[in-house]
Amino acid sequence: MSNESALARSTVLAPLGRGGRAEEVVQRISESISLGLLVDGEQLPSETDLSAMLGVSTVTLREALASLRQQGLIETRRGRNGGSFVRSAAGPTKAALERRLAAFTVSQLRDAGDELTAISGAAARLASSRASNDSIRRLSVLAQRLLTANGAAQRARTDSRFHIEVAVAATSERLTRHEAALQAELGSLLWWPDSTDLQVEQAVAEHVAIAQAIHREDAALARDLAQQHVNGNTQRLIERRIRLGER
Repeated sequence: MSNESALARSTVLAPLGRGGRAEEVVQRISESISLGLLVDGEQLPSETDLSAMLGVSTVTLREALASLRQQGLIETRRGRNGGSFVRSAAGPTKAALERRLAAFTVSQLRDAGDELTAISGAAARLASSRASNDSIRRLSVLAQRLLTANGAAQRARTDSRFHIEVAVAATSERLTRHEAALQAELGSLLWWPDSTDLQVEQAVAEHVAIAQAIHREDAALARDLAQQHVNGNTQRLIERRIRLGER
């Protein structure tokens, strides 16, 4: 696993806090799978280690793992080399994406977009003064990675990973967890089988501009560029939802 994946994953899988419930564990792990922070075939840590990472009891973790198995997100293998292994589903079809998008009202999309704008803008602003040299290098690499991503699912994961890495660079666990949760909710809806190369190029240009502003330690510009980027994405989602309702 790449270094940027490990850093993002360690933050997303940080302790839940006192009284963490099985449902919260399921949400954290399923988000990590959908965002590609946990990859297909990867073995999860032992129950003892994973429960310690998440700050929950082994009983709570086992309940969560049972739910994840039922959803087909992990499988358990017995024997000497056994354990729980990630099962990543294939990318969603256009019909599945349409069903997910139809579950949102325009008002709900706008509200989620407002929240993501606030989170992403704050993360970019803080990253401009807190990002390490390693974080800046990772952002530069991730900003360009969409150009080589194949298919809607890989594009969605790559896009989301850039934004999560901005939050990681801000060294804020709370912002990173909020960013990851919102990316898991909305990220795949931005990339469809009919998404164009022009959309990819525009997203890459915007990612590069954000990364450069962070590198230059221009907090105001980094925040503004991140917010404009999210606002544009939200508007495209809303327009697609309206068109879907007209069919």
